[in-house]
Amino acid sequence: MNDIISELRKELQGNIDEKTRNNSQKFFKEKIKYYGVKTAVVKKIGKQFYKEIKSNSKSEIFGLCEKLWQSGFLEESFIACDWSYYLNSEYGPADFQIFERWIDNYVNNWASCDTLCNHTVGDFIEMYPEFLENLKGFTKSDNRWKRRASAVSLIVPARKGKFLSDILEIADLLLTDKDDLVQKGYGWMLKVASQTHRQTIFEYVMKNKMVMPRTALRYAIEKMPADLRTEAMKR
Repeated sequence: MNDIISELRKELQGNIDEKTRNNSQKFFKEKIKYYGVKTAVVKKIGKQFYKEIKSNSKSEIFGLCEKLWQSGFLEESFIACDWSYYLNSEYGPADFQIFERWIDNYVNNWASCDTLCNHTVGDFIEMYPEFLENLKGFTKSDNRWKRRASAVSLIVPARKGKFLSDILEIADLLLTDKDDLVQKGYGWMLKVASQTHRQTIFEYVMKNKMVMPRTALRYAIEKMPADLRTEAMKR
């Protein structure tokens, strides 16, 4: 199994793109570790190597994901996220602890956070909605990525019109968060929810706009008609 990881890393190193390597850091405020491989190429490599391990057990594949996370490389985190998502039909309740541990120990930038939470965690929550309470607990964490995770894990369910009351509750819990990446996370969640529940989200924004950070507010109303956006932006 370790040979797979070694071969995958050689493949990543062999696909470094100079432009990507030179430009990657500019998308992040925090220092990140990366090879400099285009995202589409990373996804292709991940799929290619998954074919060699897909007959292994879920626990073995999650173990490989753990090794990828431990490297700290952005591209390896993306492959770990894809591999864990490919197993979504096999998720069980105990897997939440694994996903939470990855957020606690390894997620250190918005891209890894969103890639893990939009798909792996989001799918898990749709399968086991009782864990929405755990997401609400994330909002109290000192870890900015865990607070962001509480919101961005609901992006795909929100797109389907699901969990509206829970989305509003998480927005309440994050409402005055001082971290701009958390503000953007819950603003994004509200924006996506507005596409199926426009009036409810608009009323929520209007009720809270005097305390909601402008960053979150702008994200939340981005997909609304111009007249509603103008109304929401008035002080």
